[in-house]
This record gives sequence, C-alpha cells and structure tokens, in this order.
Amino acid sequence: MDLYKWCFKLAPAVPSDLTLEAFGLAREIRELDMRAAPYDLRELGYEPVRIETVQGKQEYARAQRGFTLRTNDLRRRLVAALDELAQTSW
Repeated sequence: MDLYKWCFKLAPAVPSDLTLEAFGLAREIRELDMRAAPYDLRELGYEPVRIETVQGKQEYARAQRGFTLRTNDLRRRLVAALDELAQTSW
C-alpha cells in the first residue's frame, strides 16, 4: 500500500502505468488480508484463507513471497523514475 501511496503522491512525476500497477498490487494484497481475516466474506466472492491450518499458512506465505517479488520490481522502477527526475531537474 505504501508503494501505491508514494506513486500517487508523486504524480505526475511517476509514470501512470507504474501507479496503476502499484494500485493493482495493493488491491491484491488487501484482498488476501481480507480473506485471511476471521470474517466470512464468501457472500462477497472471497474464499477464505484458513491461516489456522498448515495448508492455509503455506498458501498465505506463498502469496506474501510473490507480493514481495512484485513489490521489489515496482520499487526499483519507482526509484529509477525518481532518479531520472532528479537528473533532469538540475
């Protein structure tokens, strides 16, 4: 979520496609958090991640690792965009 927040705050210096990707990732992360919460959201189309089970913990951890990899790529792109901006503003 922080990555999206900074992409949005730094617009228009940050490419809109990067901001859109960061928003999509933040949305996916939030969805996983909701699915892992103790609330039954199946009526809204969210299948629960049962983190109290071994399988559920593994599913949650696997998804978190995937988010980390994707976030790292977006973070590198954000830093590159800001570096480029710093170089052109002098």
